[in-house]
Amino acid sequence: MSRRSRRDRTAAPSQATGGARCTVTVCRGCCCGTTAKVPRLDHEAQLTEVRSALAGVATVRRTDCLDACERANVIVIQPSAEGRKAGGRPVWLGQVNDPGAVADITAWVREGGPGLAEPPGVLDLYAFQPSRRVRAELHDA
Repeated sequence: MSRRSRRDRTAAPSQATGGARCTVTVCRGCCCGTTAKVPRLDHEAQLTEVRSALAGVATVRRTDCLDACERANVIVIQPSAEGRKAGGRPVWLGQVNDPGAVADITAWVREGGPGLAEPPGVLDLYAFQPSRRVRAELHDA
């Protein structure tokens, strides 16, 4: 099945019926989202941009801390139910401090996200694997 046919098949149900969709978790805790750690970024504007770009497409939530402070700002993309069935797993992205990165992330999520669409290659520069404990805490949230 081509990416296009997968995208066409998955985009309509989530928008039309409010079915399961990707969840985008944006860290805004002790380090992420503060000028102390990342001084030249408007953190609230970044969060607003993510929410605006993904309105009606994904659930965007703000969290206090994902415990990956050395990689501020952190964004986690959790696959939709269909994306998970297709093999998608949560993708952790760190040092998301560039408007271009946010644009790439939101474009990928609009195309289906993990399991349903190939991420732009540049996102490999931001991807990392957190500890099992940290992954478990996000899953429990």
